[in-house]
Amino acid sequence: MATKPKFEPRKLMEKTIEVMRLSINELRADGKASPLVGALLVRPDGSADTAYRGELRDGDHAEFTVLERKNRAVPLDGSKLFATLEPCAPGSRSHPKLGCAERIVLARIKEVWVGIEDPDPTVDRKGIKYLQDNGVTVHMFDRDLQEQIRAANTDFIAQAMERKAAAEQVEAKPATLSAMENAVRTADLQDLAPDVLERYRSFTKLDGAAGSEALSRRLMQQGLLKADGNTFIPAGFGMLLFGKSPRDVMPQAGLLGTIHYPDGTEEVHDFDGPMVLIPEQAIQWLKDKLPNAISRSGAQRKELTEKFYELAREGIVNALVHRNYDVIGAKCQLVVTPDTVTIKSPGSPVEPITLEQLQKFDAPMLSRNPVLHYVFAKMELAEERGLGLKSMKARASEAGLPLPTYGWENPYLVLTLYRNPAAAAGSMSPDIRKQLKEDELDSWQFVASKGLVTTSELMERMGFDERKAQRVLKKLLDVGLVRRLGRGPATHYEVVRP
Repeated sequence: MATKPKFEPRKLMEKTIEVMRLSINELRADGKASPLVGALLVRPDGSADTAYRGELRDGDHAEFTVLERKNRAVPLDGSKLFATLEPCAPGSRSHPKLGCAERIVLARIKEVWVGIEDPDPTVDRKGIKYLQDNGVTVHMFDRDLQEQIRAANTDFIAQAMERKAAAEQVEAKPATLSAMENAVRTADLQDLAPDVLERYRSFTKLDGAAGSEALSRRLMQQGLLKADGNTFIPAGFGMLLFGKSPRDVMPQAGLLGTIHYPDGTEEVHDFDGPMVLIPEQAIQWLKDKLPNAISRSGAQRKELTEKFYELAREGIVNALVHRNYDVIGAKCQLVVTPDTVTIKSPGSPVEPITLEQLQKFDAPMLSRNPVLHYVFAKMELAEERGLGLKSMKARASEAGLPLPTYGWENPYLVLTLYRNPAAAAGSMSPDIRKQLKEDELDSWQFVASKGLVTTSELMERMGFDERKAQRVLKKLLDVGLVRRLGRGPATHYEVVRP
């Protein structure tokens, strides 16, 4: 009797990418690049089918091929699907064609693994959201595999980031990611800052001057304005990004800054203008108030302090771009103490990203608010499609600081940055601190700055022999500061995040 094959998502992701590379480019008169897309269907009995874009007919989507051409007469209830590109959303294809996300729902598939978001504005995150709204559990491919998919689709992604969002409505109700997509009926174009719009227009090389119909139409296509009869009014996202005073109509907008000084006094500052200006304004405020952000002497202080500010800037951008703006009663916050900078962003991680993935700085790339992310990326204020995790990890390491930590304090996702190497040890509970000797505390500072270490790395950094390094790591393990991964020569010790 045949046994059911073992279900191993990682291997199936890798197989789907192999299939993706077989995709056949569609020859189009308009020069539009077609993506490389692979799909893999796993039936309940463990048997599988694959498909790639254009496999059976020029231009056919991989999901359509595997579901409709290869399995049209097969009941697919309980099947699982892997696709290297986000399935197209309702409304993204010309009527009467169905989006692939609709076909997946109609096939009663309840679990889907998605490689990367489709950056075309007609799809971006809306295919995923449509699946989730219809009871489908969505996972993202592992981050390193996502990077392979992006590398193979460079031309398609570059074009899609610029493409007009001009899709006809179909009967299925399109997915909505946020109320910020809607028009702000109490605002008009006069409420937008013309100098900031001009700065954006210059970065993106859009046609037309600020206030012109040509520019307004392009901004409408990008989801920043809405048509209102013969005129245009700001959408919520447009008001957040470019509004002179967004909080006049959206109280959840902006960033609240608070510095707690060592003498017990505090200083506050509200950043409530155009969102695209807030990160630099907040960093300049910190530089003015905290000229020596890193408590370290020596010639490297200036360079290390700049690395810290780059780290803080990335955290602020993440908080503003990826927060949940439908949480109306909370604002992004920047809180400074002598040892830490804490950045609070309303809303839990966007599904299917988990807090644990963020804590490991290995979360898949997925934007909660693609419109905001697009604008910040075009203005060179954010990573093109990621969450800035790589940058934050690199900046902390370069500055010799403990890795930042993510935590959850309802309703906030909380990012804690450490201002000096000893800060991570200072943040541990007094009970644990009392159990550690001086060499163990010094070792913890190094481990906290790396996130993941081996015995040999600790020996090299601290000058320990192997026996002492193992004794120190065992103590950190016993008090719950690290966990052991692997065995033998492959053993690593990973920081346990709160």
